[in-house]
Amino acid sequence: MPSRHRYSIDADPVHGVHSYGREIAISQKHSMEICREIKGMKVGTAKGYLKDVISLKKPVPFKKHNKKVAHRKMEGWDAGKFPEKAASGILRLLENAEKNAEYKGLNSDEIVIKYITASKGRQMKGFYPRAMGRTTPKRKITTNIEIILEEVQ
Repeated sequence: MPSRHRYSIDADPVHGVHSYGREIAISQKHSMEICREIKGMKVGTAKGYLKDVISLKKPVPFKKHNKKVAHRKMEGWDAGKFPEKAASGILRLLENAEKNAEYKGLNSDEIVIKYITASKGRQMKGFYPRAMGRTTPKRKITTNIEIILEEVQ
């Protein structure tokens, strides 16, 4: 049965699983930085890293969106933040993908994040009513996240 969503790359039908989070209410810029950081990690390591980001123990290095970002104590880069909301959204999706792998019968200790990306989701538009019959637009920004995991042999 074909999938509802067409993924950017195809997962290995035997040793791969995928998961897609659509229109998650988290920052696109924060999501891109987190995805770049955890790509290639084992799932257990990535989950530990995201939990440390949420508990403000490890910062995420901001390599692309780093204008006016404070310095943090970490190796290899100076600018960093603690994007808690984005980390919790990605952690929830990563746990979902891990459960998909367990359902498929893959070894959970040997699963690696092969591909993860964050892209712009739909904007939900609304208006704030103001005085004198005017309005101010408000936009709820959303993010789409795609994860592909593979078991390493």
